[in-house]
Amino acid sequence: ISRVVLDDVDNPSEPMEEILLTIEQEFNNHNGGDIAFGDDGYLYIGMGDGGSGGDPNDRGQDTHHMLGAFLRIDVDGVSHPSPGYNIPSDNPFADNPKCAPDTNALDCPEIYAWGIRNPWRWSFDGETGTLWAADVGQNAYEEVNVIERGGNYGWRCYEGEDEYNTSGCDESGYIEPVTTYPRDQGRSITGGYVYRGDAIPALQGRYVFGDYITGRIWALRDGADGFVNDELIDTSYNISSFALGEDGELYFSDYGNGRIRRIIAGDSEASDEVPLLLSETGCMDPEDITQPAEGLIGYDLNAPFWSDGAAKDRQFALPAGGTIDISADGAWSFPAGTIALKHFRLGGKLIETRLMIRHPDGVWAGYTYEWDEAQTDAWRVRGGKRKTIDGQDWIYPTEGQCMECHTAVAGYTLGLETAQLNRDFRYPQTELTANQLFTLDTVGVFAKPLADPPEDLLALPDPTDTALSLDDRARSYLHTNCAQCHQTSGPTPSSMDLRFTTAFGDTETCDTIPASGDLGITGGRIIAPGSATTSLLVNRMSRRDIHGMPRIGSTLPDADGVTLVSAWIDALGGCP
Repeated sequence: ISRVVLDDVDNPSEPMEEILLTIEQEFNNHNGGDIAFGDDGYLYIGMGDGGSGGDPNDRGQDTHHMLGAFLRIDVDGVSHPSPGYNIPSDNPFADNPKCAPDTNALDCPEIYAWGIRNPWRWSFDGETGTLWAADVGQNAYEEVNVIERGGNYGWRCYEGEDEYNTSGCDESGYIEPVTTYPRDQGRSITGGYVYRGDAIPALQGRYVFGDYITGRIWALRDGADGFVNDELIDTSYNISSFALGEDGELYFSDYGNGRIRRIIAGDSEASDEVPLLLSETGCMDPEDITQPAEGLIGYDLNAPFWSDGAAKDRQFALPAGGTIDISADGAWSFPAGTIALKHFRLGGKLIETRLMIRHPDGVWAGYTYEWDEAQTDAWRVRGGKRKTIDGQDWIYPTEGQCMECHTAVAGYTLGLETAQLNRDFRYPQTELTANQLFTLDTVGVFAKPLADPPEDLLALPDPTDTALSLDDRARSYLHTNCAQCHQTSGPTPSSMDLRFTTAFGDTETCDTIPASGDLGITGGRIIAPGSATTSLLVNRMSRRDIHGMPRIGSTLPDADGVTLVSAWIDALGGCP
């Protein structure tokens, strides 16, 4: 925690940093979020538990260090470097000596409250001074707390209101969250503010918060038995922070799209411009609704994504005059007005069509349509749906869930990249077979001609082709099924990078302690060379509970994929 001294407030030229407080942590996640001054003039600091997972992470309950806690220090008029800061006299452990960066012999006097996992984000109510904090959950619940001096908020003993790991925990004395929501509604809470503005009277005095992964935004309402979460809107945005403007109105950062957005009052007369029927989108042939409209370009992939055993076909279309930019690493960037479709079949019948649109403002959004039994049309599904088809559960995702996989770092469309399309494809319009990159280059789809002929460009290996190396097949599978989230700057708390082009030694997986806990596997690692049974990567692939991967959109593990990745890990002789 630093103080920056300005040599000139209006035009600083030589600012000086004074480090007041240093806190060591073992892992690179759960750094906490926000520092702010309270009405009492003291500086409040929200610290996460330092990472890893709930086992054996006791830092939230160990007050001999400053992790997993809210700190409160006095910096007003305090000289530097000595003492740097003072301890408020009413802090819970105020009489103890200041704490060193790591573990200490006594309770840390800097602590104001503890039992916190990762407070992302928190704020003071400008009218009452109440400190509201969102605490990111482990596996089952996200929670909102009102932070009080001396309060113990339960982590790692409790996650939300449920027991998590109560070994060595007291039986009472924990402060329960004011509200929670389960992982089917969101997976990474983002705290907001108590609204005191004028533009939305219905939100007056209510705490507004959201979820980074699902894009949902809620407001708390007093109910007969406590607070109730009222969902305001289900967006497709990665909500990373909220803020209040000088006008008292609410804003939030849309991390995935690089936008600041304002929350406004709803208009009951507003209409959704995305058609309710697939036939009305213009994407399907009016003469045969099961076929793509003229002008859509079909394509196929070298390493298709696992979709619970469904057969798929794909098309995309560009706006008039639009072209695709290709970056040096083979990623594709599409103009506003682009659409991409993926059709799913079970038992030979169309069951779902997913539509990705890059709207005129440049923002991508996903929509899904459910086909009727007679294959005469497909109806748009709002809010998601689960349905039994041919004896298996099939999930129609919400719009927010679409964007959980179609991430910004993966280019939103998934699949549409040089290494995936560098293969032959039979074009139904001409019944000719040709390399897709060569064909698209020839018809002028790319903004610039290909830098090299397709045979000199990367092509992802087919994971099912046993003639290829086991290493290439497994890495290609992980690229397709995992790297849309698990890569540099991806939307996960993990630092692993599972892109095919990342050297294995740089993936941050080999013999790496998992940041979200070991799921009870003794000696568990993300990848344990030579041991698929103790590798969390395989364990998560093999299940479809709250610990499974992918977290959404699938009810059936990919048995062949698990076998492939297990064989690869078992064959690893060690880490590079």
